[in-house]
Amino acid sequence: MSVTAGMQATEQGQGINECWRQIGVSGDRSCPELREHLHCRNCPTHAEIARSLLDRPLPAGYSEEWAQHFARAAERPEAEGGARSVVLFRLGEEWLGLPTTTCHEIAEPRRIHSLPHRRTGAVLGIVNVRGELLICMSLPELLGINTGGQSSGGGKIAVFRRLIVIGRDERRVAFEVDEVHGMHSYGERDLIAVPATIGKSASTVIQAMLSWQGRTVGCLDEAPLLAMIDRSIA
Repeated sequence: MSVTAGMQATEQGQGINECWRQIGVSGDRSCPELREHLHCRNCPTHAEIARSLLDRPLPAGYSEEWAQHFARAAERPEAEGGARSVVLFRLGEEWLGLPTTTCHEIAEPRRIHSLPHRRTGAVLGIVNVRGELLICMSLPELLGINTGGQSSGGGKIAVFRRLIVIGRDERRVAFEVDEVHGMHSYGERDLIAVPATIGKSASTVIQAMLSWQGRTVGCLDEAPLLAMIDRSIA
């Protein structure tokens, strides 16, 4: 409600008998009805006043102002594609984002148990996450990201490696990252095109680039990423 409509509503409500503020629970509690009803909200008089407030005519221009408000909201760029959110994490010097619906859990790193005949490549082994054995992947190996010169984050705040669990239903896997920033919401206008210089493996799973805090974040597409993981496991 605007200031004008609010003043009009106040003027209409000036004749209301606010007995609860005078002799009720918010006043001096001298109302004899409190002995029976204990609280003003249980009193029939209080209920009748509430009904009269709800049944009063709308202030002039009230419906028109709300119609204009929602019309303006529909014109915003975010309203066309809807706000999205990703979990931001770092691999070496590269920042990436995964849809929050894809991420099941973020935990501390676990001991990786190697699998027979799987000592190299994108499959590192298996990890135990709260009693569930999950295949642990090397996302840098999978996407062709060089993490040789790993960054410590570049800030004064200590950063720690984390284990991210992703997938759908029974297709759950885990991978370690150097740092997790957390969730970040963005709109369509915050996205930029994927540059042609990006690696071939990464280009197949990065659907767009996101500008964030002076950095460029690669937004990963869930479906092709899970398909790439499936091919590596097979």
